[in-house]
Amino acid sequence: MPVSLEDFPKIISVDDHVVEPPHVWQDRLPEKYKDAGPRIVLAPQGEMTLVDGSWVETPGDGDKMAAWWHYEDHRYQIKEMIACAGRDPKTVTMQGVTYDDIRPGCYEPKARLEDMDDNHVEASICFPNYPRFCGQLFAERKDKELSKLCVEAYNDWMVEEWCGDSGGRLIPLCLVPLWDAELAAAEIRRNAARGVNAVAWSELPAWLGLPSIHSGHWDPFFQACEETGTVITMHIGSGTRTVRPADDCPTIVTAAMISANSAASMIDFLFSGVLVRYPNLKLMYAESQIGWIPYYLERADDNYKTHMWAQGEERLPEPPSYYYHRQIYSCFFKDTAGMKLLDEVGVDNVLFETDYPHSDGTFPRSKEVAHELFGHLDPEVVHKIARGNAIKLFNLPFD
Repeated sequence: MPVSLEDFPKIISVDDHVVEPPHVWQDRLPEKYKDAGPRIVLAPQGEMTLVDGSWVETPGDGDKMAAWWHYEDHRYQIKEMIACAGRDPKTVTMQGVTYDDIRPGCYEPKARLEDMDDNHVEASICFPNYPRFCGQLFAERKDKELSKLCVEAYNDWMVEEWCGDSGGRLIPLCLVPLWDAELAAAEIRRNAARGVNAVAWSELPAWLGLPSIHSGHWDPFFQACEETGTVITMHIGSGTRTVRPADDCPTIVTAAMISANSAASMIDFLFSGVLVRYPNLKLMYAESQIGWIPYYLERADDNYKTHMWAQGEERLPEPPSYYYHRQIYSCFFKDTAGMKLLDEVGVDNVLFETDYPHSDGTFPRSKEVAHELFGHLDPEVVHKIARGNAIKLFNLPFD
């Protein structure tokens, strides 16, 4: 029997975002690093140029001001399209904005909880904005001691301030020093000791110029995550580069194809042997949607049978789909195709998200959107997708 809109369970969103407030690093970095570390400067809105998957930005000379992050030689303006919850998408631009131009729920935890109440959301995991989706900004900077301090400062802010007084409703998601697997493992254990069990990581580390998951380089990190029960979450775009058919194609082309990165990452993990060596390791793909998964699983299983010559020296003991259903999860918020293929995706492998406060997010109608997508399913399945699978995966203190 379908679940009514009135009886629809409270949502646990496993992919939302935070716009870091100006004081995150300035309040926590040692005095000698404050001038070089991330800080907000008001300056005119600037120009943006896409270079190798990253936006290079320079302030302009107009009258309209924006809040700019300054960090070493890096410049980044907070943009309207990443902080526009509840706005008509037709009115949203990529222009720079100030904190006064955006909803307080983007950067104030108390205001965020109020927006969550209005959005039928009980709990939320928030990915970073300025450091990018897995903190790759810090891996790119020159002073790695400062980068390490910035990672630690972000995590301290996330645990103590953003999530600290939320009663468990704001779920901490930590970053790690991506440039050093041993440091990453240590940061996993530091945060796990205070109750953090989720980390933002890159879907395609080799695209960041880092060692691949086939190299063995990341084994200390994978081991730390498995031992502490820390879920590796990988947001679309955390590989920085995206599939781009031509240099002059509009950005909307790459936006429509963004799940191709997640597909590449998932297949890479399935054939890497990592999930064999670490059978209790859990992965979650964020904002990738789910409709693409059944085809790639079918293709991977078929190649497993027919392309033995292509599998390298160590063949997987089981077909790839076995490890997917045991260890991989994905979330969605706009995917009717995925709902039609839910049995193949796996009802235990799917979670819901609202993507607050981005332009394609579902605020303030997440209840209605979720109900329309899967409210017709069996109540047990509805509960799993809306919250139950998230509770189990992240070991959350909810029913």
